[in-house]
Amino acid sequence: MSVKYMTTSCGGIIPVTDSYESCLRRIKEAWNAGDARAYANEFAEDATYVTFLGVLMLGRAEIEAAHKDVFTRWRPGEKMAVNPLRACYLSDVVVSVLTVGGLGHNEPIRFDKFQTYIFALKHGRCLCAAFQNTKMSLDAESSQNGP
Repeated sequence: MSVKYMTTSCGGIIPVTDSYESCLRRIKEAWNAGDARAYANEFAEDATYVTFLGVLMLGRAEIEAAHKDVFTRWRPGEKMAVNPLRACYLSDVVVSVLTVGGLGHNEPIRFDKFQTYIFALKHGRCLCAAFQNTKMSLDAESSQNGP
């Protein structure tokens, strides 16, 4: 496995050992564990987060506080499914990722949301800088889940 390096703003070189795929995996694992702190820690300190209901959260602290309620009151025990559809690198350290996602108690979990994540590398670690969640149309949901 080759190690990638990035140049810091002050001219140093550091290894990059993280990826958006790894960050998505950690997001899913934290959700499935119902761990609001671990979930929020995968988002940048100043991240933006928009739910499919149009609720806006600004920053990691708001994301964590809101997800404490999500995991204990609104969605206890639900598991997450997420599948990347397309990744578009905007620079060496920023990638926009379109995914399909869903929540449920039983496998297989149906995809019912389109999600856009903006991931950025900072100090060699990948974090989500922005997240937008959108409910699928019935036609889209049908095509993303098969017969």
